Amino acid sequence: MILVTGANGHLGRGIVEHLSDRMGPAQIIAASREPGALSPPDGVAVRRADFADPASLPGAFAGIERIEIVSVDKLGEEARALHRNAITAASDAGVERIFYTSHAGAREGSPFPPADQHAGSEADLEASGTPFTALRHGFYAESCLQMIGEDLKRGELRVPEDGPVCWTARDDLAGVDAALLAGEATFDGATPPLTASRAWTMSEIAELASQITGREIRHTVVSDAEWKAAKVAAGVPEHYAEMLLGTFRASRRGDFTTVDPTLETLLGRKPTPLRDVLAAALAPAPHTNQE
Repeated sequence: MILVTGANGHLGRGIVEHLSDRMGPAQIIAASREPGALSPPDGVAVRRADFADPASLPGAFAGIERIEIVSVDKLGEEARALHRNAITAASDAGVERIFYTSHAGAREGSPFPPADQHAGSEADLEASGTPFTALRHGFYAESCLQMIGEDLKRGELRVPEDGPVCWTARDDLAGVDAALLAGEATFDGATPPLTASRAWTMSEIAELASQITGREIRHTVVSDAEWKAAKVAAGVPEHYAEMLLGTFRASRRGDFTTVDPTLETLLGRKPTPLRDVLAAALAPAPHTNQE
């Protein structure tokens, strides 16, 4: 049996759907801290697994051969402690292999806080003694749009100094995770970076968005402090704005530049280009005739 945690999120839901297409639903369990919110494919079982409630985990993980621990949307030690709860419970339950959604930029001391915490969780996996695969996901293209999508729509991309980032479509990663869970390939420890086919700077993204929309989208470099202040003024919590700023700080060091063919090999096709992701997000809303 294969269990996927966080199955009500975009990534977890996608993994379950791709996995169901590959091997049928009877061997798949979708897990969430709120199982009532799940709507998996027909035939996929549902269990409650709440990393913040360790008592919920032994029953959730019982009889599981392979598990994908989808990393939580928390920061710092809180995230690492939640992941550690899941890793410990999976090891105690006798899971044969743990899959963990890490990051292509995972490294201790990264100025992008999630990359540092992923490195810590990878160390916890190593210490568990259970065979594991750390899925080094490329930076989600959808995260890029969350950061700069409104700027692109307004026509001016105001961002700090940056470096190239290999933005990768989340559904491509869900498909590859499903392939690895299904046993189509095996990696012990960290995978190679699972990335799209090229990296982009913010200036290049502004040019690409201009081509897509047919109107000029300017690229303006602002200071780190100015960008963070604008995010906070727009209602973004300060700690979250600082985390987002870490994306630019890490990209300036080249932390997200690496392009690797592994994702394409496992998909059996070219990864979804950033142009397609941007085009879908920037397409004008359909006009409805109201009389």
